[in-house]
Amino acid sequence: MSSTADNPTKYPPRTAPISSIEMPQFGFGCAPLGDLFVETSEADTRLALDTAWDAGVRYYDTAPWYGHGLSEHRLGGLLRQHSRQGYYVSTKVGRVYLPAPRGEDKRVQWCGGQNFEVKYDYTAEGLAVSYTQSQLRLGQSSVDALIIHDLDQGYHGDKFDRYYQQLKDSGLEYLHNLKSRGEISSVGMGINALGDFEFFADRIDLDFFLVAMPYTLLDQNSLNTAMKRCIERGIKIVVGSPFASGLLTNPTNPDVRYNYGPVPDYIRARAIGLQDCCAEFNVPLMAAALQFPLLHPAVYSIIPGARTARQITGNMENFNLNIPRELWTEMKNRGLIVPDAPIG
Repeated sequence: MSSTADNPTKYPPRTAPISSIEMPQFGFGCAPLGDLFVETSEADTRLALDTAWDAGVRYYDTAPWYGHGLSEHRLGGLLRQHSRQGYYVSTKVGRVYLPAPRGEDKRVQWCGGQNFEVKYDYTAEGLAVSYTQSQLRLGQSSVDALIIHDLDQGYHGDKFDRYYQQLKDSGLEYLHNLKSRGEISSVGMGINALGDFEFFADRIDLDFFLVAMPYTLLDQNSLNTAMKRCIERGIKIVVGSPFASGLLTNPTNPDVRYNYGPVPDYIRARAIGLQDCCAEFNVPLMAAALQFPLLHPAVYSIIPGARTARQITGNMENFNLNIPRELWTEMKNRGLIVPDAPIG
């Protein structure tokens, strides 16, 4: 399979403008718009998006994986109403979609979503098809950042080496060529597990990692490994799951999730300890969860997910709440966060 360097005209440049806005500190994570955990109506998701825009949110992150294209379709309904230069948008590459065979339901891992069949492809050609499909769903001829999605060792198992080789052989070059031609502004990579974060922090040239779990108020195990390496290499961090996939919104709720699954008892106990500590300072746990990652010098943005207007409003209120430094110090005193975690 040839690389883009062998055939530089294969992917002609697109001329639509990219946003003049740099990556803001606060964004809208659009996974819930793909019916993650809960099926959500068109009316509710539209109200959430309109509320976010009216409140000044200008950074939106989505992916083909979210509802097998549903999140991108829904987000596109908002973005098409506004000037392309007025917002920052990122989506992800690595999955190509095909119509599901007649009579088969391929909506795996989503409560609703669209019935399409997914194929993984990290070659230049595969990433180009993935990007084109996203442009069509979003109704946009450009995005600001493209993010390599779910190239995880645990997720892909014995197929990981093949997909990683595809990325090294041609996929990463394709993304950097897009950036060098001004068609995107940044190249990112999504990370869900600490082992993958540590593996790629030394092995791949990126503008940023989108880190979904390995650095939160509950987990700072990456602090002196991958996070430190990102500082040394000048790689930015976007935190994509500041609520640890839900637990830090309400740790006493028996139905809440951690790392997208059931909550281990010891993790729930620590989350409740964090909540109790916050209560002594009259600070909502959600506010601490949103603001803590940004105290790290490598973290540029947080993009909490939301599916309703109420969640968007609450996220923004908690993001803007004034938190006393003494809260972070007390968390360290109680062993709730690691002693050398940056706190301001």
